Amino acid sequence: MNGTIFNIQRFCTNDGPGIRTTVFFKGCPLSCLWCHNPESQRGEREILFYKEKCSGCGRCKEMTVEDTDFLCYNDAKRICGKSVTVTEVLEEVLKDRLFYENSGGGLTLSGGEPLAQPAFAAALLKGAKEAGLHTAIETCGFTSERVIREIAPVVDLFLFDFKETNPTLHKQFTGVDNARILENLRLLDSINKESILRCPIIPGCNDRPEHYEGICRLANELRHLRQIEIEPYHSLGEGKYAALGKPAAHFDRFTDEQVQEIIQTIQNGTAAPVKKA
Repeated sequence: MNGTIFNIQRFCTNDGPGIRTTVFFKGCPLSCLWCHNPESQRGEREILFYKEKCSGCGRCKEMTVEDTDFLCYNDAKRICGKSVTVTEVLEEVLKDRLFYENSGGGLTLSGGEPLAQPAFAAALLKGAKEAGLHTAIETCGFTSERVIREIAPVVDLFLFDFKETNPTLHKQFTGVDNARILENLRLLDSINKESILRCPIIPGCNDRPEHYEGICRLANELRHLRQIEIEPYHSLGEGKYAALGKPAAHFDRFTDEQVQEIIQTIQNGTAAPVKKA
C-alpha cells in the first residue's frame, strides 16, 4: 500500500512522549489562515521555488512535478511529496527502536492530516503496533466517524487540534466549522482513548477570553485528557508560501510574557495541566 508524505523526521521530542519519529502526511481538509506547513495542504506533489537561492543556471527549466531524481545544486527548487510504501516507512522508523525503548517514545503521524489518507495511516500504525511501538497521531479531527472508529484501536495517543470554539469563526479561519471535529473528539473520549488538546493561539484571531473559556469547558468534560498544549503563532512557514507562489497571512507574535499570561488564564479554568507546546 502506498501513501504520500513529505517528510520523515527522526528524534522528535514534541510530538508525544519520549523520542519519536514523526511522519508528515500530505493533504489536509482544512486551510488554516496561519498554517505553518502550507506545502502539506494539497495531497499532490508540488514544486517549491526559493527565488533567493537561485543562481539562474537554467538546469530546472524542463523540471516537472513527476521528476524523481532532479537535484538543484543550490536547493532553490525542490519537489514536495513522495509516494512511499508502509514497508519503506517502517524500515526508516524502526532504525531508532532502541531510542524509543529507552525513552518511552515511538511513532507519530502528522501532516497535513494523516486521516485524509485513512487506509495508509491505519496500515502504518498497525505495523508499528505489531513491532511493539507506542503510536500517536496529530489530527484536526475533521473526518468521518467510521474512520475514527477504525483507526482508534491502533492509536495510543491522539494529539487533537482545537483551533476555535465559535463554529462560525472556525469556518472563517479554517474553511470548515467545528461540529464534526468536536463530535469525533468526544467519541474518542467515550471509547477511552487518551488525548492531548493542541491549541494554536493566533493574535487577532482566537486570542479571546471566550475561546480560552471554551478550551476550559471542553477540557473539563474529557475524562481521558492528559494535558493542554498551547501553540503560540510563529512565522516560520511564511517563506514556504512564497516558494509555493501563494500569499501568506501575516500576524503579530506574542511576547513570552503574553504566552505565559494565556497559559495561566486557561490553567485557572481547568484541572488539566496546561503548558506551551
